[in-house]
Amino acid sequence: MLGSSLVLTLFAIIGTTLVAVTYDTTREQIIENERMALLRSLQALVPATRYDNDPLADTLSIAAPEQLGTAETVTVYRARNADTPVAVIFTAVAPNGYAGPIRILIAVNFDGALAGIRIISHKETPGLGDQIEVERSDWVHSFIGRSLGNPPMMQWKVKKDGGVFDQFTGATITPRIVVDAVRKALIYFNAHRDELFAPVKPQEAKHG
Repeated sequence: MLGSSLVLTLFAIIGTTLVAVTYDTTREQIIENERMALLRSLQALVPATRYDNDPLADTLSIAAPEQLGTAETVTVYRARNADTPVAVIFTAVAPNGYAGPIRILIAVNFDGALAGIRIISHKETPGLGDQIEVERSDWVHSFIGRSLGNPPMMQWKVKKDGGVFDQFTGATITPRIVVDAVRKALIYFNAHRDELFAPVKPQEAKHG
């Protein structure tokens, strides 16, 4: 009996040690893989040819629940070229999607025009609301170059509501709330542009 217990204990120790060693040897690679995946997402909106800094190292933490749709702290990635501001990329949330919150990656050029948006996650209806995905349709590309003055503020709506953005057949709610979330994010950007590009260290500034 004592022998069996000793064998089981030894197996447990060996197993735990192997797991720890494997984790230590792969942790750095996992972190690097995650870093590269994030960088690819950012570069889909702001190509690397437009900046010469490391946006993953040039970040700012902000909190703006009303404008960005989340109570969570949001990381802002800043792109610069020769220390000249180029664009910021951050996440906003449309909290009242048809089937739940919709997370949106938004890139705004220094002049206030959108460099682009991407849907990070959603639970909208397949075949209807999922046309917000860039893999499903080119609808998200209709935001490129848009700003608070283009179209005028009153036309930041889907066409069914008197705006300029297309809605989807059988799914108006989804594009409607995405348009509204992007509009609010632009309002935040315009009000805080200088702060967003200020050369401060990460985690030093929070405003809303």
